[in-house]
Amino acid sequence: MKIAVFLAPGFEDIEAVTPVDVLRRAGFTVVTAAVGANGRQVTSAHDLTIVADALAEDLKPADFVMSIFPGGLPGSTNLAASKTVTSFAAAVHVKGGWAAAICAAPIALKAAGILAGHAYTCYPSMEKEIGGNYTGRRVERDRRVITACGPGASLEFALELVRALGKPEVAEQLAKGMLKA
Repeated sequence: MKIAVFLAPGFEDIEAVTPVDVLRRAGFTVVTAAVGANGRQVTSAHDLTIVADALAEDLKPADFVMSIFPGGLPGSTNLAASKTVTSFAAAVHVKGGWAAAICAAPIALKAAGILAGHAYTCYPSMEKEIGGNYTGRRVERDRRVITACGPGASLEFALELVRALGKPEVAEQLAKGMLKA
């Protein structure tokens, strides 16, 4: 199972690094993809630079079971503006895969046409941009869509991704710190 994590300039550090680490520890193949960056180098909102595994346009949706969008507002806006990202997310979701977003990144899922009729969470300040209601729950899972408020929900979000991908026992081991790197 391959999972794509899209990183655009201005992504939120912890909301990207934690899910990537947890998913890799759980045994999944995670591909980080740069969106609208200088080559494969993507700089976060807090000046952390990550060299992504690939460019977003080089990924094929048919190869992936989940697409993840981390980000604070700058990164989320960049993700939502990318036709590559929104068409990728829609293609993965239509074929029965998962879409996941944390922090302000549900903007990208809305741009992909995925959020309509789904439950999700986000910062209360993002309600207008997303066009929905803030539920107050930290992590939502509904119809192959997982979203989370941030900051502070990144580990819970990552564990929910592992559960959704069919490894609940691994998620529990990770949560207890029993799985060694």
